[in-house]
Amino acid sequence: MKLIILFAVAMLLNGCAGKSDYELLQSNKTIEEKNVSSRSIEYRILPQDRLDVTLFKDPQQNIGTGARLGESIKQEGILVNASGYITLPLIEKIKVAGLTQSEAAEHIMKEYKKHLNSPTVYVEVMNKRLYVLGEVKTPGVLKLDKEKMTLFEALAFAGGLTDSAVRSEILIISNDTRKGMKIRKVDLTNFDTMRYAGLMLRPNDIVYVKPNKWKKFKVASDDMTSPFETISKVAAPFVTLKYLSK
Repeated sequence: MKLIILFAVAMLLNGCAGKSDYELLQSNKTIEEKNVSSRSIEYRILPQDRLDVTLFKDPQQNIGTGARLGESIKQEGILVNASGYITLPLIEKIKVAGLTQSEAAEHIMKEYKKHLNSPTVYVEVMNKRLYVLGEVKTPGVLKLDKEKMTLFEALAFAGGLTDSAVRSEILIISNDTRKGMKIRKVDLTNFDTMRYAGLMLRPNDIVYVKPNKWKKFKVASDDMTSPFETISKVAAPFVTLKYLSK
């Protein structure tokens, strides 16, 4: 029994010393974002986004949408296909992927001007969201009704940090269609190292709060001791019978 206990402890210590299967994103490769502007924050439409397209037009001109003045062309939104195009009444296919919401509205309006008197178009992405994972009280998806959100806002919506959270290494994963995927690290314990750019979150960003070493040790110990608990539960009736038969 002593040998088994020593073996289990050795395995636990060895598991905690190396990489943990419980903790995500254990690479140290992070990028510090130094500059931020309204242009860099503004969301650009992606394939598979769903758009709310609203057309303001002369009510005397019917384009067959069935929508009244100021109503969305399609109530459930219009899906951007894999090639980055949407299909609209009268103007058919038009490419919007890679454009901001305001740029897409301007682009669509120019096409409608070929057929309508003084049209105005409004475009909004309906599926903008963030993902908060790890050591927060309510991890999950946060829907966005604006272009950006700060890290503090996202953590507040997620119920705040748990007692097991590593507050000095909050990771933010972003995917830029032009620059690719990057990871930023934010230390919430040091005000001097915080930068406004580093705290800004954009749609589709993933916030991951790492667990502390004690949480990783506890999870690893539970994984190691669970087989012994199962064995003890299975063996308990036989031990009881042997004791009663004496």
